[in-house]
Amino acid sequence: MPRKKPFSNKQKKKQLQVKRERKRGDTGSGPSSRNASVERGGERQSDTSDSETTDVRRINQQPFNREGRYDPNRFRLHFEKESKEDVEKRKKLAREKVLQPISDKELEMNINDIYPSEKGLGFPRRPSWNYEMTRENLLRKEEKSYRDFLDDLHSRNPPGSLSHFEHNLETWRQLWRVLEMSDVILLIVDIRHPVLQFPPDLYHYITGDLQKQVVLVLNKADLCPPPLVIAWKHYMTSQFPHLQIVCFTSHPGQPFSTVLQKKRMRRNAGWSHAGGPIDILKACQEITAGRVDLSSWEQKIQRDAVAERLDCERPDEGAESVLMEHHSDSTMEMSSPSQELYKDGVLTLGCIGFPNVGKSSVINSLVGRKVVSVSRTPGHTKYFQTYYLTQTVKLCDCPGLVFPSRVDKQLQILAGIYPVSQLQEPYSSVGYLCERTPFLSVLKLTHPSLLENNPHQGNQGSEELSWTAWDVCEAWAERRGYKTAKAARNDVYRAANSLLRLAIDGRLCLCLRPPGYSCLREHWENHPDLPEIMALQGRTTEEEGTGERDDDEDGESSTEPEEERDRDADDDEDGDDEDEGFGRPRRKDDKPPGFTVNMYDVLRENECE
Repeated sequence: MPRKKPFSNKQKKKQLQVKRERKRGDTGSGPSSRNASVERGGERQSDTSDSETTDVRRINQQPFNREGRYDPNRFRLHFEKESKEDVEKRKKLAREKVLQPISDKELEMNINDIYPSEKGLGFPRRPSWNYEMTRENLLRKEEKSYRDFLDDLHSRNPPGSLSHFEHNLETWRQLWRVLEMSDVILLIVDIRHPVLQFPPDLYHYITGDLQKQVVLVLNKADLCPPPLVIAWKHYMTSQFPHLQIVCFTSHPGQPFSTVLQKKRMRRNAGWSHAGGPIDILKACQEITAGRVDLSSWEQKIQRDAVAERLDCERPDEGAESVLMEHHSDSTMEMSSPSQELYKDGVLTLGCIGFPNVGKSSVINSLVGRKVVSVSRTPGHTKYFQTYYLTQTVKLCDCPGLVFPSRVDKQLQILAGIYPVSQLQEPYSSVGYLCERTPFLSVLKLTHPSLLENNPHQGNQGSEELSWTAWDVCEAWAERRGYKTAKAARNDVYRAANSLLRLAIDGRLCLCLRPPGYSCLREHWENHPDLPEIMALQGRTTEEEGTGERDDDEDGESSTEPEEERDRDADDDEDGDDEDEGFGRPRRKDDKPPGFTVNMYDVLRENECE
C-alpha cells in the first residue's frame, strides 16, 4: 500500500488549533473560531470564517506572531468574492466598450436609489443580553443574529445586486461598542459623494432606538466647488430635517498643484489649520444645551488659532498631552448601552463612517496635532480608541465600515472603500471615471493608435478617436513610462491603479450631485452662503503660496523615486495627511478657482504639462 503523505507543520498547527477550540467549546472572536457560515440555496455563504473555501475574500492580510496578544487581522476587511467569470467579462468589456461622456443629469444621485427602504439595507444589530449569560453564549448569540441578518438581506436582494459590504462580524462589534458608549455621533462622509456613505437605517437607529443625536460632517470640503457643497447641505437637510450638518476640511487652501503630485502642497500650517472645528463645537453646544461645560474646548480652539497666527509656536510642539485609552474585549463585550448621557459631565463624541472618508484626519484636526495614524488604505484603523480632547470632551475613533447598498461597485472603488492595490480588475472603474470626467484635457493623453503610427506626434487628434478604458490605461502607462519587467510592454494594470489613486486622492476629481442640481445651478452659484463656504475652503483671499514642488515631480520617467513609491502606495503610505512638508518655502501663485468653475475643474488647465 502507498504510504500516506505526512502532514505539514501548517496542517498540524491548524488541526491542533481546531481541537483546542472544540475542547474549549468557544465560537467567539478568535481568528479561527469565527465559523459562522450557513448553507443557503446550494451555495456556501460565510460571514466571519477564515477558511479560504468560502465566498468571502479577506483583505489586508498582515503577518503576526500567533503567540502575541493582538491579532492585526482580526478586523481586516471582509468582502464577498467575485467569480472569475465576472472578472473576465469586465476585462473584456473594458477592451471593447467605447467610452461615452454622460450627461450632467446622470451625475445626480438620489439617496433612495442607493438605499431603497424595501430592500432591507440596514446593518446588523446587537442582540439583547443579560448578565446571567456567559461570554461564550453572548458571542454565539451575536453570530446567530448576524447570520439571520445576512439571510434576510440576501433573500430580499438578488445575486449581484448588492454592493461590496463588510462581512467581518468583529468590525460590526466595534460599531456596536462605539454607538453604545457615545453621547453624540459624528457621522463623517466625503463631500464628493455623501449619499453613498450615509445609511438612513443607521441614522434612524441612532436617533430613534438609541435616542441620541447625529452630526453629519461633510469632510474634504476643499475638493468640491462651493455651490455643490451648499447644494448637498440643503439636500441632506431636506431629507433629514433634524440632522445637524457641518462642513469640514483638514487642508483649507492647500490644493494639489499638479495631477501627478502625491500630496497636497503644504503651507506653514499644521493640523490646527483645519476649517470646521468651531462649527462642530457649536453643533455640540446646541445639542448638549448647557448640560456639559464645553468652555475648555472653546478655549483650546482659540489657543490653537492664536498659536497658528503667531507662527512662532507650532501647535504640535509644547501642547498638552492627550490621554488615550485602548479598549480590550473584556471591557466591551459585557457592557450594556449607557442610559445616562454625559456621564460625569463628559461629552463622548463617536466618529463613525465608511473607510477613506477622513475620520482619523478629523480627530487629528480637532486635537490640533497628530494622534491617529492616517492612510488612504481602507481598513487602516483596526480597532476603536478614545482620546480626551479636554477634561470634558472625549473622542472615540471607530474602524471604517461599509454598509450594504445598491450602488455600482465601480463607484464604490472610486470612493476609496476597496484597497486599489488588491483589485482584480481595475479597468471598469477607470472607464466609469473617464465617462464622468474630462480625462483627455486633464491627463493630456495620446491615443495608442497614434503612438504606433507616429510616436512623436503628441496628443493631436486624440480627441477625435474612440477611447476604451483599456486605451486610457495604455496611454497613461505610455505617458508615465510604466513598463512590465520581462517584455517591457506598457503596464496597463499599474496605470489603471495609478488613475484610481488620482481619483481617490482628489487629483482627478469626480463629484456627484444632488437631484435637481442641473436645473438649479444658477441658484446655487449665487447663493448667499457662498462666502462662508469659500472662507472655509481658504478661497476668499489670494493664496500666499501653495508650496514649492520638486523639480522632478512632473517628470515622465518611471525611474523617479516618486514614481517607484507610487506602485505600492496603498500598502505602505500614510496618504496625504502626513506631517511632512511643513515649513517649505512659499511662492506667489494664482488665485484658486472660484465658484464659477466647472465642478471637475479643481485642477487647472496646465496641470499635467
